[in-house]
Amino acid sequence: MKNSTKLVLSCCAVIGPLVAVQLATAASDKEAYKYPSNPALPESSMEITKENTALVITDPQVDFLSPDGVAWGAVGESVTEHGVVGNLGKLFEVASESDMLTFISPHYYFPHDHKWQFEGKLEKLMHGISMFDRAGELDLTDFDGSGADYMPEYKKYIDSENTVVTSPHKVYGPEQNDLVLQLRKRGIDKVILAGMSANLCVQAHMHELIEQGFEVMVVQDATAGAIVPEGDGYLAALINFRFMASEVLDTDDVVTRIKSGT
Repeated sequence: MKNSTKLVLSCCAVIGPLVAVQLATAASDKEAYKYPSNPALPESSMEITKENTALVITDPQVDFLSPDGVAWGAVGESVTEHGVVGNLGKLFEVASESDMLTFISPHYYFPHDHKWQFEGKLEKLMHGISMFDRAGELDLTDFDGSGADYMPEYKKYIDSENTVVTSPHKVYGPEQNDLVLQLRKRGIDKVILAGMSANLCVQAHMHELIEQGFEVMVVQDATAGAIVPEGDGYLAALINFRFMASEVLDTDDVVTRIKSGT
């Protein structure tokens, strides 16, 4: 119990002050969220077909998406502004109704992961506040409702036979888990990508999937990023989504496209 208390206090010390800087940092960036009126890059599109297109969602977990999560102080404003929780719910729902395969690439840390000899800044932060921590790979004790658990509104979709939950990724991208293997085994070569968080796991998944030969569409309002003095993570990712993905669309547009199969 003492260790748990220390972790909570550590979380508050690290994340709490971020709330105060969000408003000042975010105001100047939000105009840049809008798609440019005079784009320089050529138009690109991705055809959605149920047979070889899948929905991939990274980290639909409590620690990112709930006010009870340890990262909420940094990502909460962005998650709320873009309606991420509801938009991910829409994607889960339409994929289920359309019999489209859904793949979850989750983030878990086990005790041995805390013994890495070096870490990047965000890795240090996540390990320091026990983000996505589990007691062990085969231990589900106290998993339900924990920060590592899935958001409750998504569980009925995640528990369905049309959803594949991959092994966890450890830093940001899917290079260490079996996402690409599972997609290949199902004959998938097109991905609709969403989840948390924008400039970390979503962007890293986009990079690797593109490098692996997948066509990738990113759902821009079904992801969010931290807003801290170092910058607006959502804006940083949005720029790269526009440069690299085949398409970047809002949730409602993606839902319409999935329903029509285009």
